[in-house]
Amino acid sequence: MKMHDVRYACLVALLFASAACDVGRGRGVAHTKASESLAQANEADFSDRYTPQQIALNTFPSVVLLSMSDENSQPISIGSGFFIDDNVILTNAHVIEGASFGFAKPVGTETSFQITGTIGVDAQHDLALVEIEGSGTPLRLSTSGDPIIGATVFAIGNPQGFEGTFSQGIVSGIRAVGDARLLQITAPISPGSSGGPVLDDKGEVIGVATATYRGGQNLNFAVPAANIRDLNANRHAPVELGRATLRSARRPFPNIGDRLTTGVTGENLQWDHEYDFQGGGYSLTFRNKLNRPVQNVHALVVFYDRKGNPLETDVVTLNGVIPPGLARRVQGAVDMSVKRLTSNSIKSGTAYSLTPVTKIEIRVLGFDIID
Repeated sequence: MKMHDVRYACLVALLFASAACDVGRGRGVAHTKASESLAQANEADFSDRYTPQQIALNTFPSVVLLSMSDENSQPISIGSGFFIDDNVILTNAHVIEGASFGFAKPVGTETSFQITGTIGVDAQHDLALVEIEGSGTPLRLSTSGDPIIGATVFAIGNPQGFEGTFSQGIVSGIRAVGDARLLQITAPISPGSSGGPVLDDKGEVIGVATATYRGGQNLNFAVPAANIRDLNANRHAPVELGRATLRSARRPFPNIGDRLTTGVTGENLQWDHEYDFQGGGYSLTFRNKLNRPVQNVHALVVFYDRKGNPLETDVVTLNGVIPPGLARRVQGAVDMSVKRLTSNSIKSGTAYSLTPVTKIEIRVLGFDIID
């Protein structure tokens, strides 16, 4: 049997299995008709498909990490986006909502472009177009309509600030919610992925990552390319960030929580010494996730006992500067008994493991961004 016939036979089996499932009324499910899907599959030319490696290599230069700040230059969100024109980036409306300043950093580079304003917002479909002081390589938008259920897709974004994360999945459903439509996909979406492109195996954008359903497994959603094309065809004159009308839209599914309480995290707490008589000194790392330097970082450290109850708190401060994307260690101290109650005893019982074995919570309370 030829490879084309094998793919065709697998698709037939998948479509009949999908058609047999009763999803129930009132759930807003809009599956592509089996006959239409089969016709699309029969007409497909597999010669223009790319390997995942080729798609990743071709797409990465067009994807950006967005860092948004409020009027006081305090970070409020991170997200993803991609070039849709030389100096125009598409992202989610909720990524830029409430922001007065923003920067776009192409993944894998040290360059950041300032966002000069918005030229299009579609709050209903959670989409926004922003202009930047720079340029990049635009991605192609698919004009093929809704993808076939079971089709391979790829998502690129910056989950938790990890730049250029590439994941693969399939289209698992097409959902209708009111007047909106969403692509349900299995490619993972995490905080920071909002606004990233979802591509087919031709490397064309079929949607933009927008949400995940926290109550389920692998329930991720993307806005279809048709809504992107509509917004792109109705651009307006640039409007400064902070002046754009961005009312919070009631999105059809819970958004994935890209809003930040801080752009600096506390990590890797370790005791300075292992013996009781050397005291309860410790050190931890402050990591700067922003594209601007920060200083005067202060945090509350909460130590928990083996039962998960709060045991002790301490406030630590770093007055020095942390460059963009880098980190620095800071020292603190608590009573030596906290070391004993949070660490495993070694040797004769007078020494303890350097890393606490109980829960440690590091709450970054604030910091200053250096312009």
